[in-house]
Amino acid sequence: MALGAVAEPPVRRRGSDYAQLSRRISQAGLLERRPGWYVTRIVFTLGAFVAGWVAVVLLGDSWWQLPLAALMAVATTQVAFLGHDAGHRQMFRRRGPSEVVGLLAGNVAVGISYGWWVDKHNRHHANPNHEDEDPDVGAGALVWTPEQALETRGFGRWMAQRQAYFFFPMLLLEGLSLHVASIRAIVGREDGKYAVPMRHRVVEAALLVAHTAAYVALLLAVMSPVKALLFAVVHQALWGLYMGCAFAPNHKGMPMPTAEDELDFLRKQVLTSRNVRGSRLVDATLGGLNYQIEHHLFPNMPRANLRRAQPIVRAYCVEQGIPYAETGLVESYRQALGHLHEVGRPLRG
Repeated sequence: MALGAVAEPPVRRRGSDYAQLSRRISQAGLLERRPGWYVTRIVFTLGAFVAGWVAVVLLGDSWWQLPLAALMAVATTQVAFLGHDAGHRQMFRRRGPSEVVGLLAGNVAVGISYGWWVDKHNRHHANPNHEDEDPDVGAGALVWTPEQALETRGFGRWMAQRQAYFFFPMLLLEGLSLHVASIRAIVGREDGKYAVPMRHRVVEAALLVAHTAAYVALLLAVMSPVKALLFAVVHQALWGLYMGCAFAPNHKGMPMPTAEDELDFLRKQVLTSRNVRGSRLVDATLGGLNYQIEHHLFPNMPRANLRRAQPIVRAYCVEQGIPYAETGLVESYRQALGHLHEVGRPLRG
């Protein structure tokens, strides 16, 4: 999708546009930490997460474990959202406390590498939807541009033609993919050195091993091997689906800038992001990621302040003549799937 077809941004004072918006946000106090809010959020989220595992133990060898696995997928995703906030230093200004929370939420509770995720996510934030710079839109199981589609071969080409239909089913494997990517990031090497930079590689490896051992041991201790396997499948599949559904509406189907597009920081972040309208229930369900525009403009803004920042950012974009994408949740998925289907059109010709 060409950026020029979406926006014709004004050129006046272009270099200072973000600075002006940042001053408005700062003057509104929206970059201040929210320790009370986060203490409450952490207590309730981790409380529900721990209570869920206690329920698993108390329920024992029962087929009711499968519905409980679905609930645990929700609790696991909510813990992952806390890790996301910690990675952006929304909770604490200092790196140390942020990393502690990130390691506990990511490596210990969820089973993914916090260091790998921070590196990957920071590259995404630096160049969202940029085919060559954003790891989230690199060619893989899915393709995001017609050029990527035309480079596919064999089964990959067959999938690219139909990827919009397989998108949600494929998300059931996202949890497994995150676990595998975490392991590869910790041990993977290129040219004699580790491929992914990581501050606490040994600690992260130990925590992932501990998570996996505790997860398997707990399930086998309270239920039969068959039920334990089915619990793990339901839990991991629905966790991956939930994670994918939370992140998919944010950028998929939005403009994809190239090296030829000269965009300042403000326009780079706004034009490639999409907000999802909704109530506070939507805020909680999507972990605040429904305010994707505000989050990308101010990544370290506490999640609780994003709702208050939105009208300021939206009004400023109107002043500057910058398109501000906002839609309902169902429509966001429709647009994302429409983009995936359109990408595969050259292969269906």
